[in-house]
Amino acid sequence: MQQKIQFYSEGVRLAGHLYFPDHFSPSQHYPAIIVGGSWTTVKEQMSGLYAERLSRHGFITLAFDPRYFGESEGEPRFWEKPEAKIADYNNAVSFLQTVKGVDREKIFLAAVCASAGYMAALAAKNEQVKGLATIAGWLHDAESVRLIYGGEEGVREKLDNAALAREVFEERGEVKYIPAISTSDASAAMFGDYDYYLNPLRGGIPQWSADKFAVISWQGWLTFDPMSYAVSIRQPVLMVHGDGAVLAENARRFFDNIPHSQKVLYWTNGSQFDFYDNPLR
Repeated sequence: MQQKIQFYSEGVRLAGHLYFPDHFSPSQHYPAIIVGGSWTTVKEQMSGLYAERLSRHGFITLAFDPRYFGESEGEPRFWEKPEAKIADYNNAVSFLQTVKGVDREKIFLAAVCASAGYMAALAAKNEQVKGLATIAGWLHDAESVRLIYGGEEGVREKLDNAALAREVFEERGEVKYIPAISTSDASAAMFGDYDYYLNPLRGGIPQWSADKFAVISWQGWLTFDPMSYAVSIRQPVLMVHGDGAVLAENARRFFDNIPHSQKVLYWTNGSQFDFYDNPLR
């Protein structure tokens, strides 16, 4: 059973979907999972898919649009802002505690790709989170950022563009955008033939905007360091990754840096995008 919901995060209205187990009874208490997706994505993509599947296994699950995306409020649109997403996931925990049937002592996080960093940051700070699972987690640090985004020069150019975009937005209210994905425009946030985002039968759906990535996003994204949170995580952790997934060595290092033994690293096959929607993974 799926239910449309809304809740507020720092005064911003967020839209989401709750999924309930088969034969749900409001008089019983169920463990709950907040599911996060990749950067720029909406609840109808991988987070909703995982949320629906997990609900079949006895969980109440939540997938929602973080602020600036999808049906949620927030300006400018399509702003990938790490601190805002962390706050939104934190407020999603508070929201779930008000949902009838949720066991308030059993709220967990499941993070696909980029949300792994955001949810790791939240788990490190919020003891109400009782466990974290990452699936093909994008966990970068400053060195990884330089390798991925064109070295020191490439990173500096993006940061300069973001600073200029922020100045224009604050002074004139105008938002500078680049494509979220493109096979021809090298300035796109994701430049390449990535079928998941281009295929309307997968992630290239009408609810997602392939042509919009706010340039202002580069500042927060490129300076965010999710790797640093591993040492502060006290909850049980499950990490699902593989050699074909992004930043594989970072995933191993993140796992090694978690300072307790209640952790599992499940190494498997498949590309990064297989983990988004391939049911065999």
